[in-house]
Amino acid sequence: MTDISKTDVENVLKATIDPNHGLDLISAKSVKAIAIENNDVTVKIELGYPALSYHDELKALVMQQLQALPGIGAITVEVSTKIISHAVQQALKPQPHIKNIIAVASGKGGVGKSTTAVNLALALSAEGANVGILDADIYGPSIPTMLGLSGYPESRDNKTMLPKVAYNIQTMSIGYLVDAGQAMIWRGPMVTNALQQLLRDTNWDNVDYLIVDLPPGTGDIQLTLSQQIPVSGAIIVTTPQDIALIDAQRGLGMFQKVNVPVLGVVENMSMHICSNCGHSEPIFGTGGGMAMAETNHVDFLGALPLDINIRIQADSGQPTVAIDPNSPAAQMYKAIARKATAKLALKAKDFSTRFPNIVIQNT
Repeated sequence: MTDISKTDVENVLKATIDPNHGLDLISAKSVKAIAIENNDVTVKIELGYPALSYHDELKALVMQQLQALPGIGAITVEVSTKIISHAVQQALKPQPHIKNIIAVASGKGGVGKSTTAVNLALALSAEGANVGILDADIYGPSIPTMLGLSGYPESRDNKTMLPKVAYNIQTMSIGYLVDAGQAMIWRGPMVTNALQQLLRDTNWDNVDYLIVDLPPGTGDIQLTLSQQIPVSGAIIVTTPQDIALIDAQRGLGMFQKVNVPVLGVVENMSMHICSNCGHSEPIFGTGGGMAMAETNHVDFLGALPLDINIRIQADSGQPTVAIDPNSPAAQMYKAIARKATAKLALKAKDFSTRFPNIVIQNT
């Protein structure tokens, strides 16, 4: 009878690739413990991103791989998730009660960025994370409509606000504070101050990921976010057509200049699906998002269809991932959410809280 060694088990795990970030379990430092007793093997795997719908699949895959070892006995595989804070821009520290802020951006309006941001937030929640979403589009807030929320947020101390909650997602938007038809005729400094107040004066409750839905462009709000707000990563949303890709490239370049990691590119409206016959047609072109990702050496997170149901559900305050979680579109959003946060999990960790502040005093 062949004795199973820890090296034997590690070699199997080195050959087991996590499709969400493309690395093997050993290289990704996902293996937390290996125990062997009388050829019975126990492996504990800890993922750094939310992936409840992937846990069982990964467990089955590892067990199947280990069964190929000659002489192996009983196999126990435990899969869990632990989400931590990741590094942000230099000179900034993570926001209290928020582990990671992820910006969802596009250079151009009308590419479905807000719909994507809401459904990604819901997907992360479904995968096991505690999620918030901040509507940073001061001039055209749409998150309240998409989540079916309205009315002023509650304040218990007359200084800070409680986030409004829908589908287990904590939310904040200027849309809760002004009338729906009121025009926001504000100059840049007022807008950036409003964004910072919405973030800092909201009592976020232990958020793993705060999704920030940015307005289109690379103006005051985007610069404030990239320079003064601690961002762990960014997701770029585009459509396949050239004119959208040109603007999306500007947004991607802005994040790269300020050292905010771009977690990847999402191609929205990649295929139009006919509601009558189900025929799919690439009315905005094909492959643009993937080509952009390859050119910039970032991940292509996935493609989403131009589907009337996604639009109807968002407009009615019942987003796809929440109202139709088993639909193909919801599964696409979940796959993109897993890939983005898996990529973030590989980034540098935040160590700022481990070191005390140094104060120099005259004595």
